[in-house]
Amino acid sequence: MRWLRRLVLVGLFRPLARIFTGADVVGREHLPLKGPAILAANHASHVDTFLLLAMYPSQALDRVRPAAAADYFLSNPLMSWFSRTIVGIVPVWRDKAGSGVDVLAPVRAALAAGDIVLIFPEGTRGDGEEMASLKSGVARLAEAFPHAPVTPIWLQGAGRVLPKGAHVPVPMNCTALVGEPFHWQGDRTQFMDELRNRLDALHAKAPPQRWA
Repeated sequence: MRWLRRLVLVGLFRPLARIFTGADVVGREHLPLKGPAILAANHASHVDTFLLLAMYPSQALDRVRPAAAADYFLSNPLMSWFSRTIVGIVPVWRDKAGSGVDVLAPVRAALAAGDIVLIFPEGTRGDGEEMASLKSGVARLAEAFPHAPVTPIWLQGAGRVLPKGAHVPVPMNCTALVGEPFHWQGDRTQFMDELRNRLDALHAKAPPQRWA
């Protein structure tokens, strides 16, 4: 089904992303093209995932897989098929966290297979203006794969294209600011502080929004 995923993402969603968001990318040269690698981005909209997939070259798309909430994206057969087959999600069962289940096991398996995994460290969609507290799961993944680059990405504007709770997108220019990758340095607190600082620095460089 790789051909179907690439066909839909490249032939349909990439043009739509450009029409509705402009899909500007700053720092594209920092994107990893092979895995294992981790993309860590802020999260304000379901548009975030498609914006990130749209900026990847076609030949690397097969390896890019967003970690996503299984309780939402696998909630019915049609959404489950679309999420697994087209979006290529790595399911994370958030509702089983703290129950003894290793909810990050599928993500580690994807990284071990050489995938580029997209993580939203906030854990859920925010308001698109300010970044919420970051969850430590991304640090545990970086610790498990210390040689995998972690690339911070700030997505500017997607929260206004399709805010949380909205169903109809509004054309608005969006910019993805891709920072230089860094690696695990041996301390979770230090790692999370570094990731937060890098995302904040990218946010500070984000251009003003305009209509797409």
